[in-house]
Amino acid sequence: MSLVGPRPCLPYEYEVYKDWHKKRTSVRPGITGLWQVAGRSEVLFEDMILLDLYYIYNRGLPLDLSILNETIFVVLGKRGAY
Repeated sequence: MSLVGPRPCLPYEYEVYKDWHKKRTSVRPGITGLWQVAGRSEVLFEDMILLDLYYIYNRGLPLDLSILNETIFVVLGKRGAY
């Protein structure tokens, strides 16, 4: 597991993924990711997948540092947490 990347899914979730959803498992999972800082539980499933795919296709050190920085504010502000 890495610091930044798509969150791992549960085995039963993977079984119901469509083919394009499964692309999010092509990289190492992370503790935080783009959809966590974009809204956490307020983000719909399809949007979560799209944000993870955006991260996969655009990943790099600047994006990772931005996500890590934003994670601090999201967690401390309890934004989107239920």
